Amino acid sequence: MKRQGDLTKGPIGRQLLLFALPLLGASFIQQLYNMVDLLFVGNLLGKEATAAVGASSLLAGCMVGFFTGLSVGTGVVISLAVGQDNKEKIQAVIHTAAGVSLAGGILFTAAGLLLSRQILLWMRTPEEILDEALVYVRIYLLSMLPLFLYNMNSGIIRARGDSRTPMLFQLLGAGLNILFDWVSMRYWGMGVAGAAWATFGSQLAAAVCSVLYLAGRKDEYHLSLRRIRISGKVFREVLRIGVPAGLQNLVITLSNVFVQTAVNGLGVNVIAAFTAYFKVELILYLPIVAFGQAATTFAGQNLGAGRVERLKKGVKTCIRMGILYAVFMAAALLVFGNYAFLLFSRDPEVVQTGLRIIRVTFPFYWLYVILEVHADALRGIGKSVPPMAAVLLCMCVFRTVLLAVFTGIWDNVEAVAAVYPSAWLAAALSLTLCWRKDLQTLEKFGMINSKCEINPEPSRGRKREWFRKENKNMEE
Repeated sequence: MKRQGDLTKGPIGRQLLLFALPLLGASFIQQLYNMVDLLFVGNLLGKEATAAVGASSLLAGCMVGFFTGLSVGTGVVISLAVGQDNKEKIQAVIHTAAGVSLAGGILFTAAGLLLSRQILLWMRTPEEILDEALVYVRIYLLSMLPLFLYNMNSGIIRARGDSRTPMLFQLLGAGLNILFDWVSMRYWGMGVAGAAWATFGSQLAAAVCSVLYLAGRKDEYHLSLRRIRISGKVFREVLRIGVPAGLQNLVITLSNVFVQTAVNGLGVNVIAAFTAYFKVELILYLPIVAFGQAATTFAGQNLGAGRVERLKKGVKTCIRMGILYAVFMAAALLVFGNYAFLLFSRDPEVVQTGLRIIRVTFPFYWLYVILEVHADALRGIGKSVPPMAAVLLCMCVFRTVLLAVFTGIWDNVEAVAAVYPSAWLAAALSLTLCWRKDLQTLEKFGMINSKCEINPEPSRGRKREWFRKENKNMEE
């Protein structure tokens, strides 16, 4: 496992693919929680319940997105420490991450429970589904603490080069989720509350498994419950990378609230169609995210080891593989999308509206590969602010402006859908420029400072020392 987890040596394409596949599996399994909820809700409870789940999902997504960004920061810091073989740093990060997860999970859950009703009202949630949406989101918020623990721990495990173990924990949780959904809605008649409780139980199981796994290790990745505390120095380093990523996720989700508000104004059928669309879209989205996550770990380890040229080739390989997949799968879904939407709704109007949406967005989904991989690679080298700025400007500000313009002119479902590929194009161009700029700095100097940031002005002696080391590494 130690040899397989070292991404600084060996064939790049094969390593990235083998590392990304378990990430993809874990992502699919994690999304199965809500997808299975929606399958049961849509087929057993009807489109009003489906719309209630969809209208409330964004609220929970805001909090999940922010903490997921912090877990990205944890993974980057550990990846760099792995590349540098700094065992003491790895231990400090692991126990700090556990402390942050516990504190943040409690805080975010309490805030969500207090504000959930008002936020749903601000989102113009239709009155006929408001009560069900509120029930779903309040129970779902109880999953925040175990979800945060699992995300932090899985980021630590992946940073050491093991993407398979977190997938297995998620597989267990997904199996429990299906069982709980079936029993609670089919036999106990719990409605949307049953779907939310099923998610809580499954997330708790995955979190407990991840804690037990780290607690049972005998190496530098061992988690001791007695040593859990937040180290100020490590926490600041995690925040430096994680907060921009977390704010990016949070603001993007908040911008989706504006989109959801526009969708809510078009009626229950459109709400249900977009809810189903976001599940069908996962077939495209999740593999792209997996390639991005692989790029983050790959970039962090290779930067820590001083292998800049290998880092550059790895990012290009991720983009090529991602675009190939996106083009092929988008074409398949455009042809067979009717069957995909029927999984989530039997209502003909909902299915037809969903097909109208994918005809606008899916032909351009390959743009998302470029922006995702470049953004994650930048985070992997410790540059979290530039991708945050580019994504927020393009995916939030620009998209919100386009939403107002497009819906003001056409006011139909195609107008709402068109804002997505427009924002992807702007973000892809911006992030490509950011990556090329930082890559030029890396190639010119190849030096990093103690904070894992690019040092723009190393001394001549340090330049010569680094180039001698890099030449030796390349020869080996």
